[in-house]
Amino acid sequence: MPYFVFSISPDRKLTLLETFTKFKDAKDYARSLRAQQKTEDRNIVRMIFAEDVKKAQLLLTDLRTAKVDGDD
Repeated sequence: MPYFVFSISPDRKLTLLETFTKFKDAKDYARSLRAQQKTEDRNIVRMIFAEDVKKAQLLLTDLRTAKVDGDD
């Protein structure tokens, strides 16, 4: 499965930046983009491991709920 690097805008719009087969290459690319970002740039750079682009987008846009431990 490939690694995808996305840019996420403040209004939650996803832009695929690059696709990698190796974790280290994707990680290094994402880190270099984050380091180059200007302080006024509000986009978030995220790396995700998924079967395909559609699954990656779904995982990034899915709102997760907090786990509740125990009975309340």
